[in-house]
Amino acid sequence: MHLTVYGFPNTRTLRVTWMLEEMGLDYDYQLIDLSKGESQSPAYLDINPAGKVPALKADGAYLTESAAIINFVAALKPERELVPDASPFRRAQYDQWCNFAIAELEQPLWTIGKNKFALPKAQRCEAIIPTAQWEFQRALDLLSRGLGEQSFILGEHFTAADILLAHTLFWGMAFKQDIAQENLQAYIGRLGVRPALAAARAKEQAAKGA
Repeated sequence: MHLTVYGFPNTRTLRVTWMLEEMGLDYDYQLIDLSKGESQSPAYLDINPAGKVPALKADGAYLTESAAIINFVAALKPERELVPDASPFRRAQYDQWCNFAIAELEQPLWTIGKNKFALPKAQRCEAIIPTAQWEFQRALDLLSRGLGEQSFILGEHFTAADILLAHTLFWGMAFKQDIAQENLQAYIGRLGVRPALAAARAKEQAAKGA
């Protein structure tokens, strides 16, 4: 299967490239330069009408939304077990933390980002930022409690849910949000040195420099 990632560095695209590297899959990286407005071009809007990255082309068909893409990628090599399927309950636990990453942990950060730089200036509301920061801290407490002393969110086995969670924590650090929980600090350190993540970042930077 021929895979092409459409993306831009330092965005949710990294979740997809990281997943692909963890899976050992070959793929092409097509830079969509957000700084030049390429995500709003007619050609790219035909791929993703939302005008956002990432998108994935798989043998001529397109997928959007990072969580959906990583689940699809996992299904290409189920033996890697980056999406658990040993039991319905185990899969539900995986889905629980993926949904938490998207709906609870990421959303306060995205609220901050939208109202600082992503939305048109006329639509920004900086007064909401302290509330979003408070929400992020609440989500951190929940994640810290869920992680406990485990190495990964589902125990001692790394899964794609860890990609979603860790990437969002990286965003939190980039947004200069305090992450005081010791187990989350260790989790960030553990995930941040994975070779597949380094390879994904290198691929993105190479595409940007091309």
